Amino acid sequence: MAEEQRRSQSPVDPKKGMNFYWIYALIATILIGMFLFNSGSDGKATDYYKFKQYAEKGFIEKLEYDGVKAIIYLNKTGKDSLATLLPPQGFQGFSKSADLWFNIPPGEDYIKEINSYGESKGFTVAYLPPNEAAQSLIYWIIAIGIMIVAWVFIMRRVGGGGGPGGQIFNIGKSKAQLFEKGKGTQITFNDVAGLEGAKQEVQEIVDFLKHPKKYTELGAKIPKGALLVGPPGTGKTMLAKAVAGEAQVPFFSLSGSDFVEMFVGVGASRVRDLFRQAKEKAPAIIFIDEIDAIGRARSKSVNFGSNDERENTLNQLLTEMDGFGTNSGIIILAATNRADILDNALLRAGRFDRQIYVDMPDLNERVEIFKVHLKNVKKDDTVDVDFLARQTPGFSGADIANICNEAALIAARKNKATVGREDFLDAVDRIIGGLEKKNKIITQEEKATIAYHESGHAIVSWLLEHASPLVKVTIVPRGRSLGAAWYLPEERQITTTEQILDEMCAALGGRAAEEVAFGKISTGALSDLEKVTKQAYAMVSVYGLNKKLGNISYYDSRGENQFTKPYSEETARVIDEEVGKIIEKAYEKAKDLLTKNKEKLDTLAQKLLDREVIFKDDLVEVLGDRPWSERSPEIKVSAS
Repeated sequence: MAEEQRRSQSPVDPKKGMNFYWIYALIATILIGMFLFNSGSDGKATDYYKFKQYAEKGFIEKLEYDGVKAIIYLNKTGKDSLATLLPPQGFQGFSKSADLWFNIPPGEDYIKEINSYGESKGFTVAYLPPNEAAQSLIYWIIAIGIMIVAWVFIMRRVGGGGGPGGQIFNIGKSKAQLFEKGKGTQITFNDVAGLEGAKQEVQEIVDFLKHPKKYTELGAKIPKGALLVGPPGTGKTMLAKAVAGEAQVPFFSLSGSDFVEMFVGVGASRVRDLFRQAKEKAPAIIFIDEIDAIGRARSKSVNFGSNDERENTLNQLLTEMDGFGTNSGIIILAATNRADILDNALLRAGRFDRQIYVDMPDLNERVEIFKVHLKNVKKDDTVDVDFLARQTPGFSGADIANICNEAALIAARKNKATVGREDFLDAVDRIIGGLEKKNKIITQEEKATIAYHESGHAIVSWLLEHASPLVKVTIVPRGRSLGAAWYLPEERQITTTEQILDEMCAALGGRAAEEVAFGKISTGALSDLEKVTKQAYAMVSVYGLNKKLGNISYYDSRGENQFTKPYSEETARVIDEEVGKIIEKAYEKAKDLLTKNKEKLDTLAQKLLDREVIFKDDLVEVLGDRPWSERSPEIKVSAS
């Protein structure tokens, strides 16, 4: 039982932090050794002829010799004179208080001359018996032995007791976090709102582990692996946590970057160790988050001398998932938002049999996600979940969680007892537009330009059939923007040419309003121009919506033509010309609409200058009801 518990723990416990303690131990040992060695002698090397000069000048107080080496002890005069002249030479003697030392030239005459100098110059000359030198050598042997024992002890501790170093100091062992039966993440499928299709496929894997007989009797085999694919924040890792909470089997969780290390062969070693542990506890689930860290497609032309450590790690993973050996009872879950760069061998059947796409939540799914995150928020009666879901198209589950938290923070900042509707709207503005900057220094002329710019957006979008309906307009600076118009875009799966052109026209309405009102334009339309240019190029070269080029798309889904264009220079010229025509046509249409409604543009801009923020009701008051019916998807109401 004790051995089973020991193996169930992560080999490298992050709480103990022993991954690189061996490096610290090595540094500490070197420092200790330097201290012990340097404490042996502060003597400095000299020679016999310098000794004679020091003796003549009366610098010597005492001299000791053992027949081979002589140790000089200087008096105060000698120390003061030589302190700045002799550079340190490190350990060179065996007497702690020695000032100088030198090797005695062979021959009895030199010994006699040393004794003669002692008698004539008045310093003591003493013979150091060989046993004292040997005793000093023994001291050093004992000190070095203590260092070796300490080193072995530290390495055994770092290595977990598996001999000195313990499998290269545990650096080649898996860093996966293990969740045993009944000790999951406390998150279940009930905590995962929306994602019904993805949940169904993942629940099937959990159900197979709980009730395998139901499937095996029919000859079915559970997929060996499932890859969760989708944009950031859509709930891929949350699904994996729910699997860990629901499955009654060991669950190994780690990140793709946990395999990456600076030492050669460590990644492959950690992969082998991970699957060894999973086999011992089968049936089990392994979850690898951000698998693109090691699963990137292998290069077709490896440069000479390049580091292929990541490819070795991937090769080992491919072998463990479906190689010559069998891993029955082990299911692999992985998550990534960059499936397009993964190696094809990783995605084939038998490894990742299923790719589960976790998309951005639609309107009904956002309603369910809001209900989950609003459970712990103290809200008032003004909060309408359906309204909030409509106000957040394109938001991920993580974004919605952030909105709920930000709204609570805003209400607390205002010292309110509950969180209201306005707090949630302010939170949406804060997340999309950035921090409000009411104290930003703006001249009256700039403020008028901004007001007409935003009013132009509002009027053009209001008058166009396929443009998104307006929610509110503001000239209060937020983040890097000086003003903003908030829309409620229609959620659709496909977009027609007319819809794109109307969106481009509405985006150019701001610059067109500046020209209609002041006869000049400014740099304030930068983000609008960027958006419109990208849309126009997408129409021509990606979606095949241009009549002159026809049904051709130069879209490269795998990014293989990053440095080369898949079309000729003549085609590039045609693309540029067509893009220019589309944008100019949309701009002229926006100018024409605003010129016909110049009085309404002035009225709306003045309202903005007076109040800084206007809403949909103000547009109805100035422009009347929108001539186009606003199409909005139906919200399916479900019990919370």
